[in-house]
Amino acid sequence: MPEGPTIVILKEEAAAFAGREVLSVAGNSSQDIQRMRGRTIVALRTWGKHFLIEFDGFALRIHLMLFGSYRINEERPAAPRVSLRFALGDELNFYNCSVKFIEGPLDEAYDWTGDVMNPAWDPKAARKKLKLRPDELVADALLDQNVFAGVGNIIKNEVLHRIGVHPLSTVGALPPRKLGELIAQARDYSFDFYRWKKAFELKRHYQVHTKTHCPRDGARLSYRNHLGRFKRRAFFCEVCQKRYG
Repeated sequence: MPEGPTIVILKEEAAAFAGREVLSVAGNSSQDIQRMRGRTIVALRTWGKHFLIEFDGFALRIHLMLFGSYRINEERPAAPRVSLRFALGDELNFYNCSVKFIEGPLDEAYDWTGDVMNPAWDPKAARKKLKLRPDELVADALLDQNVFAGVGNIIKNEVLHRIGVHPLSTVGALPPRKLGELIAQARDYSFDFYRWKKAFELKRHYQVHTKTHCPRDGARLSYRNHLGRFKRRAFFCEVCQKRYG
């Protein structure tokens, strides 16, 4: 599943479509995608894992889910979920994704302070949200899009290793300093992810995700296939990642 930094990169790659008129629309989505024909794209925005194509009065939300993908000015052999065509033969194509329309202003639909990649990100608000769920596993808290919009499973595994916290720790058991590190690194690692992804070297920087041994102490990493409420893969070190609670 593409994580927040990947969606920010998509927005940057598609930036030239802002201000352009959609000449035609195609795709196998059950939504009324033809309503975009003849409309001008006001802006391209992101919130967490959502790619937002904003028009006057409504927006199209694209969520790539687990297997979604996109192509700019080229096509895949598969049928697109939605395809937007522009002058000069330009096109935006999305495949195997969730498509939904959002009515009204996006500022009313989204809390931008909860997006770890957004300039409006508010770590104090994240701390307040976490304080309300003391019994939640830290692995689940990091994946909760209402707290850390944009954080996905790779970021979760790498952040917990970076700060030395076991994924089965509970939020309420974390010392205040560790809770602060969790919140800070959810954002900091997301921007590291973004830079490495743009440089085509993301996997080279993995410390534990899909790895077998801890780079800090050499211990064999533990692996859980369906950990926590979200049932996502977890890679972690039982030696240097402390379990709180």
